[in-house]
Amino acid sequence: MAYEMRKKSLMNSSSRRIIKKNIALYLLLMPTILYFLIFRYVPIYGLQIAFKEYNPFIGYKDSPWVGFKHFQSFFNSIYFFRLVRNTFLLSFYSILFGFPIPIIFALFLNELKSEKFRSVIQSISYVPHFISTVIICGLIVNFLSPSTGFVNAVIKALTGNTIDFLRKPEWFRTIYVGSGIWQQMGWNSIIYYASIRAIDPFLYEAADIDGANRWQKMIRISLPSILPTIITLLLLNLGNIMNVGFEKVFLLYTPNTYQTADIISTYVYRSGLVDQQYSFATAVGLFNSIINLLLLVIFNSVSKKASGESLW
Repeated sequence: MAYEMRKKSLMNSSSRRIIKKNIALYLLLMPTILYFLIFRYVPIYGLQIAFKEYNPFIGYKDSPWVGFKHFQSFFNSIYFFRLVRNTFLLSFYSILFGFPIPIIFALFLNELKSEKFRSVIQSISYVPHFISTVIICGLIVNFLSPSTGFVNAVIKALTGNTIDFLRKPEWFRTIYVGSGIWQQMGWNSIIYYASIRAIDPFLYEAADIDGANRWQKMIRISLPSILPTIITLLLLNLGNIMNVGFEKVFLLYTPNTYQTADIISTYVYRSGLVDQQYSFATAVGLFNSIINLLLLVIFNSVSKKASGESLW
């Protein structure tokens, strides 16, 4: 008993020394911890209104329980399949076409011999990431305007006609995905490029001795070496496949494009803040989060069995 108490005392003393020694690092970490506590964990308490008929005048506790009423209303809604389909397809196309491009970009960046030219290309590719979504959407609206847009000016010069891109449902996904690739390509390539630069240079020297060309070194050394990074980031993307960004869709869509543009997050906004159906909107948002969690667990399990790489 005395030994256990002494052991526990030594462990506590050791922990205090470690904390005291790294106090500066813990202080730097504190804002991040507070952010997640305040904005991620504390709001979980409010999820109970998804199972209540919430009335803001009487509060959480006194609002009556209604069980799964709001979930059933959403599942029976005429918008259910449209919202799920649009949310899934926008995210799926973004991953299908947008995920490989930063990898390819990083691989070709690594093949550039001139350090100055590489730095210029990287800096230019990073710039769109730092432009706010509002400005990006404003540029898209201006460029695609049927009356004053540059794109339609070219189309009119070639065909004599113009296309009102932002009012045609069939164009929305192309615009959303294409602009997202342009905005995030350079920034998303940073992790892949850093992983490539960390590859042991002796592997490339051995490949040179064996007579491998640059293409063969890229395919047989660079790409396999960053495969764990690729799988990890792909799993994170797949885990958020039902979590399409609200701001960009909200700024670009119109009632004319609801058919292909309306997603779960924009529907939650209209239901919760515009129509003031707080409980219903919370239930829809919770449903979306649960689907994301299930997909992440499923894709992680599949990846672990297929390739041995996983998040946990």
